[in-house]
Amino acid sequence: VLRCLGIPTRVITNFNSAHDSNINLSIDKYIDISGKTLHLNEDSVWNFHVWNESWFTRRDLGSFYDGWQVLDATPQEKSKGIYQCGPASTRAIKEGDVDLDYDSPFVFAAVNADCVTWIRYSKKRKERIYSNTRKIGKFISTKAVGNNSRVDVTANYKYPEVRKISFKISYSEYRSSLMDDRKILVTAV
Repeated sequence: VLRCLGIPTRVITNFNSAHDSNINLSIDKYIDISGKTLHLNEDSVWNFHVWNESWFTRRDLGSFYDGWQVLDATPQEKSKGIYQCGPASTRAIKEGDVDLDYDSPFVFAAVNADCVTWIRYSKKRKERIYSNTRKIGKFISTKAVGNNSRVDVTANYKYPEVRKISFKISYSEYRSSLMDDRKILVTAV
């Protein structure tokens, strides 16, 4: 329909798509002390989910958020009392602006939620035992114009995952580096 009205529109597919039912930006799995899964929420990860993007000017949010907007014709959660999703700015999703209207937190979670496993010891006590920050939002794609090839648009939704580099230095090396910093500071004055 939007294309018929002259609004640029495309279909988007997100693989490993999170369904964050409580909008806490994580997909939480609870287990008891024996390892049995507890069904305490409705969070889930879908193999894939499909939505549309349309190109809008956002006078309501400001020009920073102009461009591709997420519209989901098959929303699974109520938003402001009705089943709707969008238009959520892909720029807002990428920047983590989850405080905006139009379901930005839900779409952010769909492409960037953390998967967290908790051991629940009691109603008041739980412990996080596992977290995967890279599982959600893979190969976010659309069809190329003029042929049937895939175009990866993941970079429109999220920044590249950064690998943590762990390194250790001795205390003497650390202290020596502080001395070097002092020399630079003194010379600069």
